Amino acid sequence: MTSISPETQSVPTDDLGSLVVQSWRGTTPDGDVPYLLACSLGDGANGPEGTSKAIEQLLLSAGLPLGEGLVHAAQRPSLPVSLLVVPGSAVLTVQHLKSQFVPPETWLEAVGELGHAYLIFTTRPWPQGAEPGDVGTLAAFTSDEEAMASAAHVVLPARSLRS
Repeated sequence: MTSISPETQSVPTDDLGSLVVQSWRGTTPDGDVPYLLACSLGDGANGPEGTSKAIEQLLLSAGLPLGEGLVHAAQRPSLPVSLLVVPGSAVLTVQHLKSQFVPPETWLEAVGELGHAYLIFTTRPWPQGAEPGDVGTLAAFTSDEEAMASAAHVVLPARSLRS
């Protein structure tokens, strides 16, 4: 479920379209990493191109550079991006845009161990006709250099209702 607060006046909300947040746990040489991919389905009022521009505007107005390296949100406490994790679900907030999702248990375990997740929020829409959650499409999408160059990359602390 995605909601947009009325305070989001700088971004044409009709152009954002449907937001998809996908979570998975990946293995790296440094250990397991909980990943989040956020992107639109490209179904905004002005189609995929309008959606890409609206997402770009959202990310840049939040202070997130696109394709320019990793942002460590813990080092920028005023960054309007957060991750709330509760048993069985999580909420990603970027400015006034909130998206609740149900991650797999392995992702929740990795977040619990590390205390953060690696967010990739791309301006590129999810491939048309592909089902969100399809593992092969997700792997191809996150391996696509253009998609990753059009993305904000953030190490995002996981907060809970207790923290």
